[in-house]
Amino acid sequence: MKEVKVGLVGFGFSGATFHAPVIESVQGLTIRKVVSSNPKKVIEQFPKMEVVASIDELLKDREIELVIITTPNEFHFPMAKQALEAGKHVVLEKPFTVSVEEGEELIQIAKNYDRLLSVYHNRRYDNDFLTIQKLIKEEELGTVISYEAHYDRYSEEVHDRWREQDKKGSGILFDLGSHLIDQALTLFGEPEAVYGDVLTQKEEGKTDDYFHLVLHYGKRRVILHAGSLVKKHGPRYQIHGIKGSFVKWGIDPQEEALKKGQLPGDEHWGEDESDQYGVLTKDDHDRVIPTTPGSYQSYYIELHRAICEQSTAPVTAREALTVIKVIELALKSSEEKRLVKWV
Repeated sequence: MKEVKVGLVGFGFSGATFHAPVIESVQGLTIRKVVSSNPKKVIEQFPKMEVVASIDELLKDREIELVIITTPNEFHFPMAKQALEAGKHVVLEKPFTVSVEEGEELIQIAKNYDRLLSVYHNRRYDNDFLTIQKLIKEEELGTVISYEAHYDRYSEEVHDRWREQDKKGSGILFDLGSHLIDQALTLFGEPEAVYGDVLTQKEEGKTDDYFHLVLHYGKRRVILHAGSLVKKHGPRYQIHGIKGSFVKWGIDPQEEALKKGQLPGDEHWGEDESDQYGVLTKDDHDRVIPTTPGSYQSYYIELHRAICEQSTAPVTAREALTVIKVIELALKSSEEKRLVKWV
């Protein structure tokens, strides 16, 4: 198996939790260098890792083929552009960019340099979403009429981190919203219209911490919702079709497992406890549906194959760009207080 050497830019929560340990668990991918302003943190997790101070220094390493960028959203575009023009394949932490215009330019640059460009929409590999995909593919629900997904949390405090500050690309819609939007687009494709209600609910809030989106698909409605002041969580997913309904509580366990130092491949990785299984209701009968195990490592396994075989990335840049378009339309809808048609 060909070894692909990786350069990781950024070692904050995302880089240290969602990327580095998952990459290290995948055969054929090896992190060669990490860009970080906190070398001690990197060395504690990877004692032999080489830490550099800037992306410029990392890009000088000719052995690095793949650059993974996990910096704050406002730096995604300039760093990805720099890496592509240096002849590297690039993976961006979601969201892709902070505007459609930036995303279009990166796609063109990647095409000009014949480089792979992908975005880490890892929530496609959540156990609950994989289960829902399977149920819909097998037509257990029939034609889906209503799909509702929530990403609710509770925290009154405004934390001193870029995601909660008044910065370009900050806020809950770009952060958690991009996950829910990508999942919906994966299932149903581009909507006909977008309605968005996006606002700040925390007293000291500096960016959006609540959203309620409705994507229109003919008679189907896709509702995507997130709040930061929700103490009692309801179902994470409620899906209703002509043949039946599926309701699922709880959340995929992979994030918590990674925080505890567990790795993909460990026993029971990505599995739900039985009390977290969803319920399918058909013909007036309830049936418990065991959850398909989650698999964040599948993204990087597929990415390695795409690089080695020059095939399609597991998440294409064009797919990720559509997520940004939904976000832009939702913000426009919220500001203008109207339904915005897809153009």
